[in-house]
Amino acid sequence: MDGVLNIRKEKGYTSFDVVAKLRGILHMKKIGHTGTLDPEAEGVLPVVLGKATKLVDLLTDKQKTYEALLHLGLETDTQDMTGTVLCEKSVEVSEEDVEAVIREFVGEYQQIPPMYSALKVDGKKLYELAREGKTVERKARTVHFYEIDIKEINLPYVRFSVTCSKGTYIRTLCHDIGQKLGCGGCMEELIRTRSGNFTWEDSMTLAEVEDAVKDGTIEDRVIRIGQVLKDYPEIFCTREGDRLLENGNALTEYFVKGSHKKGWVRMCDSQGEFKGIYQWDEAKNRYQPQKMFL
Repeated sequence: MDGVLNIRKEKGYTSFDVVAKLRGILHMKKIGHTGTLDPEAEGVLPVVLGKATKLVDLLTDKQKTYEALLHLGLETDTQDMTGTVLCEKSVEVSEEDVEAVIREFVGEYQQIPPMYSALKVDGKKLYELAREGKTVERKARTVHFYEIDIKEINLPYVRFSVTCSKGTYIRTLCHDIGQKLGCGGCMEELIRTRSGNFTWEDSMTLAEVEDAVKDGTIEDRVIRIGQVLKDYPEIFCTREGDRLLENGNALTEYFVKGSHKKGWVRMCDSQGEFKGIYQWDEAKNRYQPQKMFL
């Protein structure tokens, strides 16, 4: 099977756990995930199978949408409820204060990654240093909050959804909101509801994958590579160009039907079968292969 399974990661599993379990369920070795979720978080985790493992960098680049529960007045060393409580404060802010501060985060933001994260400093993961009681300086990274929608305010709790760029830490957003309000805050719950075009409504639990394998319907749930890349324009080879395409060669306009010279395109053979991602090279006057799925 070559394609993507939209998995609904449940609480208690790491993203690596999900991949390991799927290798056993599907009897496949070539499986990867497209964006880490903390063990206590749940939600959409696209998992790539077979040749689709080449899609990992494309899918991790996509926007993500989360629903989070912010607990104001509480700070922990992990910025969520799994950590040690560092301090507790009374929450004297109003709902209007909360709404105003949250609005300030919409747009580009310089976010400092948390110590309890898998980012590496001098070859060592930050969470390993944190467990040793060490704190090191982390450089702020540019992230983007495209939309933040407050669902419910019941102080000290605030439930909101946020659509953001890759590499964004929602527990750090919760921490930073608490800092701006002056009472502190941490993340109580987190659900990823969307990753790119993959949604919560269409996701499958591991148990549902097992059932689909048993009843022989699992391949119907695998999203094919060409479908995953449907946002890219599609162009076709001529019959003369099929052999070049099958060997992963560059293609001049002579061997291509149609034209699209901005960004990536899905290149199909003369029979309409998707073969790879190409991009027009102005200097060389031809389509150059970017990723092949032969």
